[in-house]
Amino acid sequence: MTPVSPVPVSLARLTLILGSLTAFTPLAVDMYLPALPGLAREFAAPDGRIELTLSAFFVGLALGQLVTGPLSDRFGRLKPLFGASVIFVLASIACAFATSAEMLIALRFVQALGCCGGLVIGRAMVRDLYPPQEMARVFSLLMLVLGVAPILAPLLGGYMLIWFGWPAIFGFLAVVGAIVLLAAWRLLPESHPGPYRPLSLFGSLKDYAGFFADRRFMGYTLASALPSGGMFAYIAGSPFVFIELHGMAPHHYAWVFGGGAFGLIGASQLNRTLLRRFTSAEVLAAAGGFAALASLGVLLVAWAELPLPFLIAAVIICLAPMGMVMPNAGAAAMAAVQGPRAGTAAALMGILQFGCGGASSALVGTLHTGTAVPMAGLIAFLMVSGFVVRSILVRD
Repeated sequence: MTPVSPVPVSLARLTLILGSLTAFTPLAVDMYLPALPGLAREFAAPDGRIELTLSAFFVGLALGQLVTGPLSDRFGRLKPLFGASVIFVLASIACAFATSAEMLIALRFVQALGCCGGLVIGRAMVRDLYPPQEMARVFSLLMLVLGVAPILAPLLGGYMLIWFGWPAIFGFLAVVGAIVLLAAWRLLPESHPGPYRPLSLFGSLKDYAGFFADRRFMGYTLASALPSGGMFAYIAGSPFVFIELHGMAPHHYAWVFGGGAFGLIGASQLNRTLLRRFTSAEVLAAAGGFAALASLGVLLVAWAELPLPFLIAAVIICLAPMGMVMPNAGAAAMAAVQGPRAGTAAALMGILQFGCGGASSALVGTLHTGTAVPMAGLIAFLMVSGFVVRSILVRD
């Protein structure tokens, strides 16, 4: 069915609000990255245990989306979105008062449940409102908003850590969440095309099973989810590789991390231009192949223990093509589903994406060797796997 907006929607308004809601996740992940080594010292916990605050967050994202998707297909997009946003605000406040690593791990899991609304419902609303050929361009535009968060978040988090301490980071997240929630409540329209689907455990499981059996949907979904796991391996491992191993200052790390996000933004906007000349599948194949090849370069640099600037450059070059991979793979996957099931489909995409992220970030901590090789090896394995799986499952 062709998506039809029930009310006129400004693309600029939709992009800004949905991008901000989806940005809860990179903000919640990236702002406190510079604080990870300090949290390990404050809570007298091993580095690997502090990295579990990231893993718990990704697991919460995966499980929360499992429920949020069917809820948005049954009750519309807005009610589950508002409920999840409230959870995010309250959990962020609670994180600021954590007194142990175990407490912070548990609260980060709850905070992640609140991030699910923006992730799932943002994708579903784009599917509701735009025809398939426009979705890749809209997703690329959303990445322009999303890309600002990874650039600003570690920079802001690094300086807030210096000036006010780590609890202020979570207080800031709570304030931002409340402001965006108010904007969504006042300005965002309901986009569910109808009819609402009955809510039942059996029906939801049947829908998920149907998506798993769809080679095209799974091929495109895994083309994004597996390389995203490589990105999360970098997110989890880079603070200790750059700050602990190479002695980089936390606020300098924030600038390096922002440089990688800038590469994603540039690639996502180049993607909008390329889509005027090439099909989404062609751009996806080229970008995925380049990312896979570049990831092998990251592994080589880490294994050879070349100076830090070489590792930074290799990682940025490897991750930048994800600005093309994610919007094209996401649009192609969502185009394969019916509008009334868009919430469930978006949930499964998010579950696989952040499930890969949770697993890879946990493995970075588990395989911790005091070198960059575990991080680089996971990046290479997941980037190459995403390219190979799409090539096998999708026949364009």
